[in-house]
Amino acid sequence: MKKPASIFNRFLNVTEKVGNALPHPATLFAIFAAGILLLSGIAAFFGWDAVHPTTGDVISPVNLLSKEGLHRVMLEMVHNFTSFAPLGIVLVAMLGIGIAESSGLIGAGIRLLVISSPRRWMTFVIVLAGILSNTASDIGYVLLIPLAGTIFLSMGRNPLLGMAAAFAGVSGGFSANLILGTIDPLLAGLSEEAAHIMDPSYEVNPTANYYFMVVSTIIIAAAGTLVTEKIIAPRLGEYKGDEKPEEIKKLSKDERKGLRWAGVVTLILTALVLWGTIPEHGFLRAADGSILRSPVIKGVIALLFIFTTASGMAYGFASGKFKNDGDVVAGMATAIKTLAVYIVLVFFAAQFVAYFKWSHLGEILAINGAIFLKSINIGMVPLLLMFIILAGTINMAMGSASAKWAIMAPVFIPLFMELGYSPELSQVVYRIGDSVTNLISPMMSFFALIIAFFQRYDKKASIGTIISTMLPYTFVFFIAWSVLLLIWVYFGWPLGPGASLYYGGGIGN
Repeated sequence: MKKPASIFNRFLNVTEKVGNALPHPATLFAIFAAGILLLSGIAAFFGWDAVHPTTGDVISPVNLLSKEGLHRVMLEMVHNFTSFAPLGIVLVAMLGIGIAESSGLIGAGIRLLVISSPRRWMTFVIVLAGILSNTASDIGYVLLIPLAGTIFLSMGRNPLLGMAAAFAGVSGGFSANLILGTIDPLLAGLSEEAAHIMDPSYEVNPTANYYFMVVSTIIIAAAGTLVTEKIIAPRLGEYKGDEKPEEIKKLSKDERKGLRWAGVVTLILTALVLWGTIPEHGFLRAADGSILRSPVIKGVIALLFIFTTASGMAYGFASGKFKNDGDVVAGMATAIKTLAVYIVLVFFAAQFVAYFKWSHLGEILAINGAIFLKSINIGMVPLLLMFIILAGTINMAMGSASAKWAIMAPVFIPLFMELGYSPELSQVVYRIGDSVTNLISPMMSFFALIIAFFQRYDKKASIGTIISTMLPYTFVFFIAWSVLLLIWVYFGWPLGPGASLYYGGGIGN
């Protein structure tokens, strides 16, 4: 039993060494960007293309080394950087978090959490919180992951271990949850359009995968906890860095006063949000009355800023930590200073992502890969597993879940329907594959931020550190989710309300 474990550890060590032997992540993204420029020229020269399965349009590579391409590279360089979605999200979130941190609110809250929570459940709670956080857009990346590192450090454990557990939940468990998120109606709409190729009257509801995802939440949280404690913890060992943990001591009178005021402010803001969302015509609902498309969901980063700013200021002034507005601004400025390396990384990462999109290489890869998988005509179980692998592989090249599904759904949904299996089943298979490789995909929008978080505790941390740390989660999540899916198919359980595994009288029945 020990030999396989040692082989696996050696494999992870080699992965880390090879990855960390690469240039600095910022340099690496610059090389990737240059490589895409070169590859786009090669692809255009050899005429690599793909036929879109829905429109029938031929998708050809765009040569970014052409005169027009080079002009675009130069003219849109600044726009690529400033419009890179995670940059604005992280900056705005960190302004509010900086106030909460400098006021002492986060430190006091962590101490209270550590004192009051059973230590043996902390890892499971963090992984589960990461999974649940995807309901609120990207809050898990910008708040929970660094918070988990601080919590583990306060407990005397390696902070990298805490961040790995949180990252596993936030990113690897992206498709699981106990309640619907913004991704559910988005994917359902794309699935319905693809289903109309076979059946113009077919409807796919946002709740199409709800039952499966609720069960997945518990399975993935348990699997993430197991990997964290049995594989990652022994491998990372004790933390020997310079960061000092928050002292675990009872809260002082001023701190308790600050927490009370912060709690009052949070309750008032929560009441306002509920007042604006619960009534049918609430002022925080979308124009069509929807909650999923409301500012509460789509503008969750603004809410995070408002809540952390208000509660942080309430705590700071009540506890005496803040004396004037200058202290508040200083806290915000300190938080932004910690993002200096991340901002540099983002500049090059944004160029790389933009060039990849402009070149159409991602679309060509996705379409041809999907068509090949369809053409080999294998049985249902191998098809399900290979579809998961294909979606996970394409996820390494295309970051957007909806963009990939917009391309793959018109191929796989009709295929599954021809075999007698429902669009809801093909959608859930895709979601599994899309989630499990998020953890090791440099194309994932927040990958550069994760590197910056790790470097706070390990200055030498790089792409190799992240991939070697998260790779066991990818393997275990793939196995656990695949087994759950096969069990689900074997027993024929519905994937969601009114969402059967089967379609019509096909061979799947």
